Amino acid sequence: MELNKFVATKARPLPVIIMADTSGSMGIEGKIEALNSALKDMITSFSTEGRMRAEIHLTVVTFGGSAKTHLKMIPAHQIEHVDTLVADGGTPLGKACDLVRGIIEDKELIPSRAYRPVIILASDGYPTDAYQASFTKLLESDRAKKATRFALSIGADADNELLKSFGNDLEAPLFYAKNASEISRFFRAVTMSVSNHSRSQKPNDVMTLDYVVEELADDDLDIPL
Repeated sequence: MELNKFVATKARPLPVIIMADTSGSMGIEGKIEALNSALKDMITSFSTEGRMRAEIHLTVVTFGGSAKTHLKMIPAHQIEHVDTLVADGGTPLGKACDLVRGIIEDKELIPSRAYRPVIILASDGYPTDAYQASFTKLLESDRAKKATRFALSIGADADNELLKSFGNDLEAPLFYAKNASEISRFFRAVTMSVSNHSRSQKPNDVMTLDYVVEELADDDLDIPL
């Protein structure tokens, strides 16, 4: 075969969507600082990943006082700066769900050739808006059904039943962070898992965190399942 007939295969996007609670309660006990540090480390790690088969794309939606797209969907290696997360206001989860549903259904942001998305929801409290309809619409959307979804319960006051219904890993529907340091440990596990997944032979398979948890020492990752 002639050399000019070979066409380089372009890496397919592997979308990662972070839904981060930035309500006022996240401003105590070092939680928002831990979340900022974890997000920074995640971006640094993702930006150095190879892009032979999968290219990690990242977006961050925050909900604290109001819900907004804090970081628009972008290839991780192109991220130059992310504004610091600030804790303030209530917990408008419903509005955040509307934003995420709009992102995940947007075929310009996430084209049909993209690998199965990963959605991470992290929260330390109960929603303060009428979230139920928006939450249900997100989970019942075709693309969210196919996505790998993880939920992190932060502290002692999170709505664990709601968060558990968000996660779709049957073996670990909900992870817990009892303090700020465990927020960082959870996001490190997610980062390692996504990075390993992007290098795998089948990036479109459902991703789990189980093997990542097993690889880390007990004192390095203390997340009760």
